[in-house]
Amino acid sequence: MKLHDKTFVPYLSETAVLQAVEKVAQAVAEDYKHQTPIFVGVLNGAFMFVADFLKAYQYPCEVSFVKLSSYQGLTSTGIVETLLDLPENVEGRSVIILEDIIDTGRTLKELVHLFADKNVKEFKIATLFYKSSVYNGEYTIDYVGLDIPDKFVVGYGLDYNELGRNLKEVYQLNQNQMINLVLFGKPGAGKGTQAEFLKEKYNLKHISTGDVFRYNMKNDTELGTLAKSYIDRGDLVPDEVTIKMLQDEVEKNPEASGFIFDGFPRTAAQAEALDAFLAEKDMKINATIALEANDEVLIQRLLERGKVSGRTDDQDENKIRNRFEEYNQKTAPLKEFYETQGKFHSVNGIGAIDEITLRLAKVIEEL
Repeated sequence: MKLHDKTFVPYLSETAVLQAVEKVAQAVAEDYKHQTPIFVGVLNGAFMFVADFLKAYQYPCEVSFVKLSSYQGLTSTGIVETLLDLPENVEGRSVIILEDIIDTGRTLKELVHLFADKNVKEFKIATLFYKSSVYNGEYTIDYVGLDIPDKFVVGYGLDYNELGRNLKEVYQLNQNQMINLVLFGKPGAGKGTQAEFLKEKYNLKHISTGDVFRYNMKNDTELGTLAKSYIDRGDLVPDEVTIKMLQDEVEKNPEASGFIFDGFPRTAAQAEALDAFLAEKDMKINATIALEANDEVLIQRLLERGKVSGRTDDQDENKIRNRFEEYNQKTAPLKEFYETQGKFHSVNGIGAIDEITLRLAKVIEEL
């Protein structure tokens, strides 16, 4: 199911949700059936929960609502606004807050503050859904319908940019919609700089093959030791060793929304191996993006960089041109490989850094 630009998959059935509502209602009734408590629903999300809770609660009670907001899109803004004030007749009464979902606890903290000077007899908190793994509040949650993982959910009053509230079931964001990129570019084209921006903007993990090799060899991992044995003999490290290193990096980051592969693949055979590995994990390369730039511009850029970095291969124009030629020879078959799949994109890599980032973002967002 698609809401706005996001896809959601079934998570909790209507039956499972109503069972959780019944569980909360029974627990509250056990404590308050001899009183007339005031139930305060938190709008907008809790309206369906409150309605079904009251149907399940068979004892005298009153109900009112407050309205707070801290969410925009998929994330909390961290700023809680009070949009509808408290009922006035709460002094000396038992008040039970009915929340649709409690995660970080920011909204809950604001609720507690709202009641702080109202002289209520007793104050309790009930929630249909509770993300205990991310709750960092200081207040006890007295009644819980279901403890759920820290996944973005919609339905049964919960929304994504106001859509999805009317769904009877609960859906979670489809985390399998990953964006996996291969980033190409000649030396000096700005791959590293752009990868940093892209990984922050899209919650991607940047996997630089060079960095992965250095880490494994420096820390004497099993794969690092194996790779070093080939290098010490003057042999090329087999593709399967590199793939296993990349596989370890992918598995270390299960919460990433995708990966940027930098420095691999370098050949069509490696591209085929990468596709096979990702397919095993029900993943794929969505796009390969080449940062294109004029050789003469890049040569001047690298020579300037060499003055600062001290890298000898950035200080010799002939060495730079040789590196460009090697890149051209290796990239040509890869370009053909990914063009056949309809995944090759070329982006102008000359200009201000933010301009180049916008060009890259345009390609990614069209995916």
